[in-house]
Amino acid sequence: MIFTRFGFQFGTANLALAVAVLCLCAGCMHPAANDPARVGPFFTPANHSGDPSLGGVRRVVVLPVWVGEGTRPESAAALDEVFLIALQQEKRFEVVSFSREECRRRYGVEALSSATTLPSGLFPALQREFAADAILFIDLTAYNAYKPLTLGLRSKLAAIDGTRLIWTFDNVFSTEAPGAANSARHHFLDQDKSVPLDLTRTVLQSPSRFAAYAAASMFATLPPVVAAPTVVITK
Repeated sequence: MIFTRFGFQFGTANLALAVAVLCLCAGCMHPAANDPARVGPFFTPANHSGDPSLGGVRRVVVLPVWVGEGTRPESAAALDEVFLIALQQEKRFEVVSFSREECRRRYGVEALSSATTLPSGLFPALQREFAADAILFIDLTAYNAYKPLTLGLRSKLAAIDGTRLIWTFDNVFSTEAPGAANSARHHFLDQDKSVPLDLTRTVLQSPSRFAAYAAASMFATLPPVVAAPTVVITK
């Protein structure tokens, strides 16, 4: 028997093969209910601490991503926007970006590390210019753009008066760890259902997509805008 569709002719055997292929593709549309991207285990960053709430922090200046020796500065520069987008999506405070060009012009370097001596007058200058309440440092402590993708992130949110740290974070994300790989895929789960394929595994090969997951995971640990209410249990 011959079937005609869209100007093409299919025999019965070919039609059966086409149906099988379509069914196979349909099965790949999105991860199954028992896929590790849905059920885990997942990675939960543990090495972080912060105040109960952000208090009066309303505007934050975000410095360029800093990298140590062995990582090309352009690798960090390419991630600046990734971190800014992830931070803005948290909607904890107004985000003000401090560009690499401006950092180089003022301080002679593209980025400033939270672990080194900072330029004199940095905090007062940014407070005057941007009416900022705090400064956010992001340090890339480890970076591997090939398998296994690895991203070491250290970040500090410092009060603009320079007297204290509101929040600190220091963790390593790697696709070599099943929990991190599952969490990275889970981050992109069902984002675009119009695409008839499961694209979540592409995050395990894309440094920028993996960084987007890591940034979102990091900034999710920031203190809340308002402290959680204290629950008093009475007997």
